Amino acid sequence: MVIIYKCVYYIQPPPNLFYLATMKRIFFVLFFYLLSNTNFAQPTSLYLKSTLKENRDKLYRNLVRNTINKNLSLALTDSTEDNWQDAFGAIELINYKSPWAEGRLQLAMDGITSRSARFQRSLIELAYSNYPDKYYLPVKQLLMQADDAKIFAMCAAYILQSKHAQEDANFLSVKTKQQLAAKPGDPILEQLLYHINNLSTPLALPSVKSFLQKSYLPGRVLLISFQRKNRNYPGLVMIRDVYGNVMKDSTGQYFSVPQLARSLSNLPHYLTNGSTPQGIFRMKGYEVSRASFIGPTVNIQLTMPFEKSPKHFYGDSSITDSTWSMQQYKNLLPKNFSDYYPMYQSYYAGKAGRTEIIAHGTTVNPAYYLNQPYYPLTPTMGCLTSKEIWDEKTGRRIESDQQKIINTLIKAGGAEGYAIVINIDDKQAPVTLADILPFLK
Repeated sequence: MVIIYKCVYYIQPPPNLFYLATMKRIFFVLFFYLLSNTNFAQPTSLYLKSTLKENRDKLYRNLVRNTINKNLSLALTDSTEDNWQDAFGAIELINYKSPWAEGRLQLAMDGITSRSARFQRSLIELAYSNYPDKYYLPVKQLLMQADDAKIFAMCAAYILQSKHAQEDANFLSVKTKQQLAAKPGDPILEQLLYHINNLSTPLALPSVKSFLQKSYLPGRVLLISFQRKNRNYPGLVMIRDVYGNVMKDSTGQYFSVPQLARSLSNLPHYLTNGSTPQGIFRMKGYEVSRASFIGPTVNIQLTMPFEKSPKHFYGDSSITDSTWSMQQYKNLLPKNFSDYYPMYQSYYAGKAGRTEIIAHGTTVNPAYYLNQPYYPLTPTMGCLTSKEIWDEKTGRRIESDQQKIINTLIKAGGAEGYAIVINIDDKQAPVTLADILPFLK
């Protein structure tokens, strides 16, 4: 079975289900994985048994019959909460809907205030992802009595994406300030308050040109992911080499491929399993995952502030102080972005405890998201994901934007530098190269 958490997947043999206290789980029988070459220039013939059609169909049936229907058939008690949470994770993953399952979710929502904090977070995440608006009243009731900052923020985020957002904005602002008075400096509550106060503010940012200048972070390779504010639409990733040149492909055109920064839940960046934060990530090295849903294509290792030491994040061996300073992070930004608050999201997300956001490929069945604007890309738990297509007849990888990124990154000087995620506007469409070309003039 496989347990998904923050784009890290743990493999354990079946048949017994079990629970990790900090996580929702998705179950997947899979033991095959591949290691890459030492230079990470992988062949196009990578093979993964789980991507065969019969295995994908088998997984779907198992998730519906056992993880969803069987678990939701159990009486909801303290001892069965884990089983129900397994079902919530599976419903979210495969975008499953049935009148019977929705009736069981309603039962869980009706008693949410008496359930454990883990259960509440899991259920609200599913509601946010799959049922906006539907559970407004029980979620608001939970918010009114929530002492936990994360649960309070999840409830507030649910209301902010509902049709009640504008009428409740002032109320949520007051309640968040009350929470902050009791928990001063809490990064989740601070980000939530900014979210509330800027709910209707049009996106206006400085010129993105500054990130592409040779004078910006000289000598560092940059992986820049240009995104829309609405993460339902794929972004576009480009690479600047160690000499400050924006990389081109074999045709002489600027290299770019689509990249998804939307998480499965699409929760805000400051919450666990939320979409990828804007801001700066340390990029250092490659890995090959044993995780079934990530697959064997090489991934790019990223870290946020607070996740590792300042010495690691800033790539400066002379730093001995383990204390994090926002001024140091600010120094990494171009001057015209130094006071642009959204570019500090990765700083606050790291401070809030988010970890293990990387850039990787995927073996998740894209058919789960056939009607979504980001299809055939697949969302994760908050990572940057690139399109990969696997032949369901042979199990072989036949298309990989992730491999294109890796190959271009190697030519640029390697995964030693920074990844930058930035929302360029709120247009309701995928980011294209035509959107970025004006910044390159």
